[in-house]
Amino acid sequence: MSKTRILIADDDRMLRGLLEHKLAFAGYEVISVGDGGEALSVAQETLPSLIVLDAMMPVMDGFEVLRRLKNDPQTKSIPIVMLTARRSEQ
Repeated sequence: MSKTRILIADDDRMLRGLLEHKLAFAGYEVISVGDGGEALSVAQETLPSLIVLDAMMPVMDGFEVLRRLKNDPQTKSIPIVMLTARRSEQ
């Protein structure tokens, strides 16, 4: 039986490591990347069951990654949780 795959995309290495550890311990297969360009490529290649996506990342911000994933028929149904340190919705 294969594990549920979760993609974590965050440029904060410590936060990414913490999430990776907790989710792997809970039994998930975890893939983690540190920038938006990688997040987009890996999501399209691996088709994870869930993406945890930081809003502010280098190369491509999380909002652009989100827009591209939702406009792609192959990835548009993947649930995405936005993760950010921003204090407002703007």
